[in-house]
Amino acid sequence: MSIFESSPALTSARRVPAFDVIGWILRIGAAALFLGVGSSKFDSHSLWVRIFAEIGLGDWFRYLTGAIQVAAGLLFLIPRAIYGAALLAGGTMAGAIVTHLFVLHTGIHGALIPFIVLIFVAVVTAYRSSP
Repeated sequence: MSIFESSPALTSARRVPAFDVIGWILRIGAAALFLGVGSSKFDSHSLWVRIFAEIGLGDWFRYLTGAIQVAAGLLFLIPRAIYGAALLAGGTMAGAIVTHLFVLHTGIHGALIPFIVLIFVAVVTAYRSSP
């Protein structure tokens, strides 16, 4: 072993994790989306009242869906909780896709926005899990 190998000044420094700007932008975007959409479901004069009436499960289901989406939005702001956020948010979007296709019969056009949001949730989650 030479003198250069044992010198602390010449060894590589410990890697300090850098601030993940893109990850935070994606998570804040997802949080804003689900906080906004979820909280709008609590408004008794929103379009969600009509949509959930057509679904036929009543206001309780609208409130439950809104609460799940607000919780997902908050969880997106906690980096360690992103998988829980993705599970909640993705679950509501998958449910919305199925509901548009088989309950509301709006077809592909009605399911397109929930599908795009589901893809966005997958991208945010995949970005977080990449090295």
